[in-house]
Amino acid sequence: MSAPLVYITGASSGIGLALAGRFLRAGYRLALVARRTDDMTAWARAQGLDADRCAVYAADVRDIESITGAGRRCLLAQGLPDVVIANAGISEGFDTAEFEDLAVLRDILETNLIGLAATFQPFVNPLRERRTGTLVGIASVAGVRGLPGHGAYCSSKAGVISYCESLRGECRPFGLKVVTISPGFIDTPLTRRNRYPMPFLMSPQSFADSAFRAIERGASHRVIPWQMGLVAGLLKVLPDALFDRAFHGRGRKHRRGE
Repeated sequence: MSAPLVYITGASSGIGLALAGRFLRAGYRLALVARRTDDMTAWARAQGLDADRCAVYAADVRDIESITGAGRRCLLAQGLPDVVIANAGISEGFDTAEFEDLAVLRDILETNLIGLAATFQPFVNPLRERRTGTLVGIASVAGVRGLPGHGAYCSSKAGVISYCESLRGECRPFGLKVVTISPGFIDTPLTRRNRYPMPFLMSPQSFADSAFRAIERGASHRVIPWQMGLVAGLLKVLPDALFDRAFHGRGRKHRRGE
């Protein structure tokens, strides 16, 4: 119980599972959260982890009672985490002209933004009282500018970046760190169906190594990989006319059902 504890949502695959492995190698105890617990349980068993090293919690981040309940169960069973990583997220194409896509917008905002805040909620006051700890929000480089066909995802991740910036200012007087990580293209099930080029594509393990270092250093906002950080910086200052021209005709993410 003297080992530090990390709490990770969306830990059943992709970035979340890679982060779990990286923190495990650093000596952390694990609290893993996802809708599907079988995959996490099988992974923990394959690592030879007992209940003292790893606990698995079933929760849906879209359900506020479910995800905050998982946090409260973690507090009771494992204690107060040192690092909380709100990683769970979804991505789908979006077309405002299609009535049924309004439900997609709602689902993505509830998962990627509201679910992120609900992930943090059970831990904020205990961490403030302890006056140490780190809250990590997984955003995306897609939150920097609005990409055609990606309005739901881009707006949700732009919201994550702004929300975490606000939270950072609120938590600073209590000695807490709030870290925003914006991945570029990571080779996960979320990206493999993309029908457009993905420059600087990165493995989940390499991403986890870079993210771990950023979290340990308490970086306020880190784009990973660094090459995408340069691209993000350029996109921020690119005049609208040039931005619109550059992304005209770019392939769009699959809409729900496609």
